[in-house]
Amino acid sequence: MANILDTRVAPGFFSLINATIQAQLARFAQYNVYRHTLNELEALSERELDDLGLSSLVLRDVAYEAAYGVNR
Repeated sequence: MANILDTRVAPGFFSLINATIQAQLARFAQYNVYRHTLNELEALSERELDDLGLSSLVLRDVAYEAAYGVNR
């Protein structure tokens, strides 16, 4: 019968898992910013949007830029 005496895992394995989890958490946080911003903008009236110089047609683009920092 063989015994396993050495059960080491490569040090990069846990770093890879941690990096993957951190990336997923960052994406989730960005998505939450997007949804929150979009909900806030959609709650505004047409007059309030006009005061801000926005149209209801660009709300998704504005929310996307707020969350991800780039235009779609």
